Amino acid sequence: MTTTATTPTHPVLAGLGRLIRARETGIAIAIVAVVTLATVLNPSFLFSNDGFRDLLLTPSLLMVVAIGQAIVIITRNVDLSVGSVVGLTAYLTGTLFVQVPGLPIVVVFVAGIALGAVLGLINGALVAFAKVPALVITLGTMYIYRGINVAWTGSDRINASDMPAAFRGLGTDTVLGLPVLTLLAVVVLVYAAWHLRNLRSGRELYAIGSDPAAAQLYGLRVTRRILAAFVVSGSAAGLAGVLYAARYGTVSSNAGFGWELEAIGAAVIGGVAIFGGVGTVWGAALGAFLLLTINRALPIIGVDDFWQRAVVGVLIIGAIVLDRIAAQRQHRRLVAQREETR
Repeated sequence: MTTTATTPTHPVLAGLGRLIRARETGIAIAIVAVVTLATVLNPSFLFSNDGFRDLLLTPSLLMVVAIGQAIVIITRNVDLSVGSVVGLTAYLTGTLFVQVPGLPIVVVFVAGIALGAVLGLINGALVAFAKVPALVITLGTMYIYRGINVAWTGSDRINASDMPAAFRGLGTDTVLGLPVLTLLAVVVLVYAAWHLRNLRSGRELYAIGSDPAAAQLYGLRVTRRILAAFVVSGSAAGLAGVLYAARYGTVSSNAGFGWELEAIGAAVIGGVAIFGGVGTVWGAALGAFLLLTINRALPIIGVDDFWQRAVVGVLIIGAIVLDRIAAQRQHRRLVAQREETR
């Protein structure tokens, strides 16, 4: 029996290697490439008065929704109701300002997040206790929540003049040149990433997504964690709804329409495996940034609307294929290691 000496890898080099191989690095490079190409073809994309600000501001709301969606997908579920939750909480925000003049902005934020959490709890309870696939449950609640929103809103809408200037300023103000909404999205991102990486409750979500049955046998609180994941997703959508009102000023019954698919697309593009157990909220946030940057860049480049949607579809399919290839390689590597140890 012979042994082969291996030279230990320097920690810095090992970390650099992991960074280069990470999906998030590839997405960041893609974002830089898209921005560079769009700026070369049309310098106003980045260098106009609002170009840089819009580049950071536009993806901020979708980033918040995608973070919550990623947490649900990690548990091997999906939340199709987030767009409807955004619409409901956005209209709630405007309604509170109209009906309760002088209401503190903090109270409105709490109310929006709380409504989102309750709607997420309903989703989670139906999935966890009724044992019905999340795709079916949240497809139903997506239509229910949207129906409630349409019935509540009717033909009315909230206008920017109905909301305080200080609240509307959140959608336009900057701090050190960075949009306030972007900074809020980054705060949510950093906390979510820290929680998933460092706390047991976060790490258990990955275990549940990898193998729910094994997690149950191991003694993990699967039902509680799934409930928590949906509550977080609903809360994130609720926060995004409040920020939507601040960003756009005008809120109607179609607020947040279609955001559920964009949030899922952002998470998948960012490397969150649709089969669960793999991915990071960093990737989901970068996926949202790439998705909306492409949507903003392609019209400037002169690409037709059809091809804009086709590009997004190609990105999503490509991300799923890459995840599948990576999973197969990992499986073969584990099988080979098992055979070597025999």
